[in-house]
Amino acid sequence: MRFSKRGQHASESLGLVPVYVLKQCRGFVSKICHDGEHDWARRSDFEGLALATLHLNVIGMNKIDPVEAPVGPPVPGFTPPPLPPREVMQGTYAMLQPLNAQDHAALLFRVFEGQDQLWRYMYDGPFSSSAQFHRWVRDVETRDDPLFYAIKNLETGHWEGVASYLRIAPAAGSIEVGSITFSPALQQTRAATEAMYLMMAWAFDAGYRRYEWKCNALNMPSRRAAQRLGFSYEGIFRQAAVVKGHNRDTAWFAAIDSEWPGLKEAFEAWLSPANFDETGNQLERLGDLTGLVRVASDPLI
Repeated sequence: MRFSKRGQHASESLGLVPVYVLKQCRGFVSKICHDGEHDWARRSDFEGLALATLHLNVIGMNKIDPVEAPVGPPVPGFTPPPLPPREVMQGTYAMLQPLNAQDHAALLFRVFEGQDQLWRYMYDGPFSSSAQFHRWVRDVETRDDPLFYAIKNLETGHWEGVASYLRIAPAAGSIEVGSITFSPALQQTRAATEAMYLMMAWAFDAGYRRYEWKCNALNMPSRRAAQRLGFSYEGIFRQAAVVKGHNRDTAWFAAIDSEWPGLKEAFEAWLSPANFDETGNQLERLGDLTGLVRVASDPLI
């Protein structure tokens, strides 16, 4: 056998694949020809296998000795962390309480009413009536995953938003924050930021190794919020879901436990009264502080 003008082995140009590649993936194939170095088989024998796998095998990445094949670093002493508790999370500017219809539904509907844009990228909502919203709260209040919390802005004294833990996987040490819905009154406040800090703090303090944030890839406010809060960008999952009849590509972000000490310091510095002037304007931006910890940035921000 010889190489073509483009440097491609002549057997490959004829639609042939080395037999040793197929044997490793399929167990056995019939030999087609021999070139003095390799046996070659028809590429059609590879039908049904991913082209990426074919490429990796052809370039030799499959030749690692199984005895020496790399594995991830050990995680000594890891035990699955507990499920999130149905308990109050208390901060200076915000308080989170497990969502329940009796205490929160009517008050939350008042701040959500007429704000249909808040639900544009959500799986649920908008809600056309108080009764419809009450039914939704009664449904989700009994669930452990997602586990919803109502958020009280302690500077106004009002319940002004909801958020949840979801995709809770103690065995993997992974947990997600999501379904974050802030009324206009809560958005861009210290209470909103502290609510996210309290939820992140509980997750890492409880022993979770990975804290996720996912959103519709078209939801730029959510992507900006994730980056500001210290989540590192991990990519786009294409056609990940169909939501309200529309395609959803999902943007993935995450923070991990080794980043938590730096993120905690950033949050505490930003939330400190010393970071705000007499009129309440911030002196340091949270995104600048968490940017010192994040390992990857969203390319669209």
